[in-house]
This record gives sequence, structure tokens and C-alpha cells, in this order.
Amino acid sequence: MARRIFATYTGIIIAVNVVAFLGFLILSYNYGEGIINYIALQPAAVLAGKNLWTFLTSMFMHANLTHLFVNMVSLMFIGSFVERLIGKKRFLWLYFGGGIFAGLFFVLIAYLFGSDLNIYAVGASGAIFALGGLLAVLTPKLPVLVFFIIPMPMWMAMIALMGILWVISLTLGVPIGNTAHLGGLLVGLCYGFYLRFKYPKKTQMISRYFAKN
Repeated sequence: MARRIFATYTGIIIAVNVVAFLGFLILSYNYGEGIINYIALQPAAVLAGKNLWTFLTSMFMHANLTHLFVNMVSLMFIGSFVERLIGKKRFLWLYFGGGIFAGLFFVLIAYLFGSDLNIYAVGASGAIFALGGLLAVLTPKLPVLVFFIIPMPMWMAMIALMGILWVISLTLGVPIGNTAHLGGLLVGLCYGFYLRFKYPKKTQMISRYFAKN
């Protein structure tokens, strides 16, 4: 079982996220909650030229067990599918590229629109939205379950998911990194259209195949 999990980049990334979450709990217990400054992405720190490594470390940190669980289950399904669809190397570049750009976009929007620069961003959601954006372009009619219960085609699911999370954030005051999600989604969409342009026959065949299944 372990061999099968670690045979994919998706499985390895999930394992690293779980270990990182446990590691953060241990560090925060021993050194206090101040350790978050060195792991989570904070616009104020980045704009001051500090803790730039948090663009990467924040991708492996989660606010709580529920946050970790939802992201890792989503990654398990979406990530493994994308990895098989475009190959391991492309998957890895998209995952980390999308996640890092999501962080950059989060900081940029916070700076441009005068948001709270001391707020933190954590989680793999930006990278996962990049994978979803790719699928929205390459397999737009692929049937998926939004929040694991609502059936929709892939392209509609990404729009609905983004919209629902934004509404929850605005109406209930839940701290959700919507701009980071949007940044990751844009990377996935752009890469998806790039692949469609570069490999029109292959991507059309993929789109038709998953429209039937």
C-alpha cells in the first residue's frame, strides 16, 4: 500500500502535508504560536523583504485538521488524475508553480486594494485550484462532485466552487484565501489553454473522451 502511495507525486505531496501539519503542531507546542511567522505567508513580511521562503512553506501548512483533510482528499482525486493525464513532471511544475503564483497573487491583491497586510495565508488550495483550472480547460465536461455531493461538469464546478467560497467568506466572515485560489486557478487555465494550443489533436481527443465518461 505504502509503495503505491509513494509511487506518485500526488501521494508524496499528501504525505509531506500530513507530516508538516504534525510537525507544526509539535513546534507550536514547544515554541509557541509565534512560529507561524516563519511558516505562513504574510503580505506585510513579504513586502518588507522578509520570510520569502513562506511562499513555499505555506503550501504545506494548514489551519486545522478539517482544512488539511478537505485539501488532501481533493488533492487525492484531482492530483492523481492530473498526474496521469499530463505526466509527472508537468504535474509537479503546475502544482508548485500554481501554488507559488497563488501566494504572489494573494500578496499583490492585498497590497493593491489595501487589505489587511498582517493576515496569514496557508494551505495547498492555491495549487489545487491550479490543477482544477487545467481540468476545466482540458476536460470541461468531466462530471465531478462539488463539496463531494453536488454533480456538475468540471468547468462549471470550478466557477461554482470559487463563487461559493467567496460568498461564504463575505457573508460569514470566514477567513478564506479567495485571491490565492483565484491566482492558482488562473495559472491552471493558462496552462490548459497553452496545452490546447500546442497539442490540439491530443487535447481534443482527451476532451471528447472524458465528455463520455
